[in-house]
Amino acid sequence: MDLILWRHADAEEGAPDLARKLTPKGERQAARVAAWLREHLPENYRLLASPAVRAQQTAEALGKPTTEKLLAPGATVEAILKTAGKHGAVVLVGHQPDLGAVVSYLICGEERDLSIAKGALWWFSGDTVRAVISPDLLKH
Repeated sequence: MDLILWRHADAEEGAPDLARKLTPKGERQAARVAAWLREHLPENYRLLASPAVRAQQTAEALGKPTTEKLLAPGATVEAILKTAGKHGAVVLVGHQPDLGAVVSYLICGEERDLSIAKGALWWFSGDTVRAVISPDLLKH
């Protein structure tokens, strides 16, 4: 199984939380990471995103996402892994600290505070970390 955990890109401040949109910087971040993913993803993958506007917009840089309510802010490690387990190769676009908790659980077997930068991703292939990508390190 390929599990790609992609944190939404830079978003505007404000409320309501689920309605926050990407900033111009966030749009550039999402586009850079999506371009990298297109070059590296297997042919058949699923793209799932939190219902939050900023996560939907991040995912849309790659393609048309399926909205997954279990990925909304505050998602548990168990819910995220259960959602991922239904698919062979999956890109999950979600939030911090939720995705950071999943990464720490997959790496060390317990949930810890692990910060994932806005727009960054962690790619797991089975028990192996295949890639860790930051949008700021990709070509503009």
